Amino acid sequence: MNARTELPTGTDLLAEIDRLRRERNAVILGHYYQKPEIQDLADFVGDSLDLSRKAAATDADVIAFCGVRFMAETAKILSPDKTVILPDMDAGCSLEDSCPPEQFAAFRAQHPDHIALTYINCSTEVKALSDIIVTSSSAEKILAQLPADQKVIFGPDRNLGGYLMRKTGRDMLLWPGVCIVHEAFSETELLKLKAQHPGAPVAAHPECPAIILDHADYVGSTSGILDYAKAMAGDTLIVATEPHIIHQMEKAVPEKTFIGAPGADGNCNCNICPYMALNTLEKLYIALRDLSPRIEIEEGLRQRAKVSLDRMLAMASGTVGLGDLGPLRAGG
Repeated sequence: MNARTELPTGTDLLAEIDRLRRERNAVILGHYYQKPEIQDLADFVGDSLDLSRKAAATDADVIAFCGVRFMAETAKILSPDKTVILPDMDAGCSLEDSCPPEQFAAFRAQHPDHIALTYINCSTEVKALSDIIVTSSSAEKILAQLPADQKVIFGPDRNLGGYLMRKTGRDMLLWPGVCIVHEAFSETELLKLKAQHPGAPVAAHPECPAIILDHADYVGSTSGILDYAKAMAGDTLIVATEPHIIHQMEKAVPEKTFIGAPGADGNCNCNICPYMALNTLEKLYIALRDLSPRIEIEEGLRQRAKVSLDRMLAMASGTVGLGDLGPLRAGG
């Protein structure tokens, strides 16, 4: 452990984090995929965009985002005057890694008649190269607002894009990225689990491959899956997404049973996000203490990225149409 990460002997991490939260006027955000101990101390727990919007609405001076890097960058895009820290700057995302900005820019240049509808799980640079950002919960609604003859690039998640194509009948050009967590689920092991729990529904995130989604009774975002768990009539649910969401389910409806869908060997931890797991209480304490690692985004880049985010928020609200948003790149 290097000098920066050494903690004084006997440090009460929870007490120290609370002290620093008050002293720094900080808000702590915890994604649903974080470890339970981080979820339990966070001021807000939720999906990435929802967390960033809630933090922006506070009077906090500091946002401590316990999630992954693109999420903290989104918080900075929406809150440029706040200090945004990430407990571990190595907490990346396989979807973001799959879509380097220079390759995405070249791909766009090869298809100038397409607009880029881009999943929020991407870098700030890719957001700035995109026309409209979407989340897993808003993508279908936004896609429905695009003219039927408008050609669309969807990236970086080919599974979410494929799900939208199957559901809407809309053809899109898909970027070939995947989430390593949702790719790890096994159809064979899922079928075994369903046989062990007859009648138990399956709730799955649309980042899963089609062979998993084909067995799902509900497909939706993490917050959508949580809502389904609360509302479903049965007492057992099989959950095909990162299993730390189950912590919130068990808190909300402790009388129900939640079972994480298995990986290839039926017993692996391959469906735990290795990037999310990099955040720890120790690193959160040090980040609050040192106000580092800090998210910094060049202002011109931030503003370009914010355009695509603002378009999503406007279209998802249902109060603003595509024609009110100005020309997209494909249209000049």
